Amino acid sequence: MSAPTDFNDRMLSLGLARVAEQAAIASASLIGRGDEKAADQAAVNAMRDQLNMLDIAGVVVIGEGERDEAPMLYIGEEVGTGNGPGVDIALDPLEGTTLTAKDMPNALTVIAMGPRGSMLHAPDVYMEKLAIGPGYAEDTVTLDMTPSERVAALAKAKGCAMTDITVCILERPRHEDLIAEVRATGAGIRLITDGDVAGVMHCAEAEITGIDMYMGSGGAPEGVLAAAALKCMGGQMYGKLLFRNDDERGRAAKAGITDLDKVYKRDELVTADVIFAATGVTNGSILSGIKRQPGWIETETILMRSKTGSVRRVQYRNPFEG
Repeated sequence: MSAPTDFNDRMLSLGLARVAEQAAIASASLIGRGDEKAADQAAVNAMRDQLNMLDIAGVVVIGEGERDEAPMLYIGEEVGTGNGPGVDIALDPLEGTTLTAKDMPNALTVIAMGPRGSMLHAPDVYMEKLAIGPGYAEDTVTLDMTPSERVAALAKAKGCAMTDITVCILERPRHEDLIAEVRATGAGIRLITDGDVAGVMHCAEAEITGIDMYMGSGGAPEGVLAAAALKCMGGQMYGKLLFRNDDERGRAAKAGITDLDKVYKRDELVTADVIFAATGVTNGSILSGIKRQPGWIETETILMRSKTGSVRRVQYRNPFEG
């Protein structure tokens, strides 16, 4: 196995951007067509093909789980040519399959890469998540606080009224009490139907997205991807695995997790410097969606390196037949 020092994030980053771009382009013809599985499959195939062109000895540590019931880039799958550094890969070939099928905002293709052993092998269970953007003292908000206490603490730190805070929450029946409590503070809520990686990323660019905080439960694998994004963009994140039954606790044990009550901070979810790429599939708050014109297809990708804090936006215009 190659040592982590062999992880040349600068050289690999543009290759990673291409992986995200090609997955998005592959799903373009299925936007608004109502077929989630076909869109996901197209993105999976393109992402796998591109990853296998990279000179890496890659292992998928966060992949498509059984929850999506879609052909997957499975956890443990080896990708790349094998001629290069050992790397962990976290990916969601199409974050927002429903968003894509219905042509709704904020569908993305998402991938992160770091040295081997750098990412939490999160089981396919739920995770309670809390995130804010950069510029705040550590533990300004915590999972130990009630939702209303978090809104009050963030408003105090930001120097504004609670009514000036906007919280992003996944719209699910399980969040009804959470939503009611946040609304009782006077804070605004942006409800999203899917795509909580994008939801967490919104916090890092509050001046653009208008979102100050993310809270609620969603998939644990997506939590690791979101932590990778925040490690590059800046911001704080907390995650705690949630278990509904012994089967889910067994998944955690299989993943090597022994402390089932642990609250993970961002840098415990992703322990080393990583690179992160996401391409817009449908128009969203962070990225423009795919634009198709006769003979051309255009994408926008965000490409980030946590080592340098660099955030690059890549406009890719490519001749396209079909």
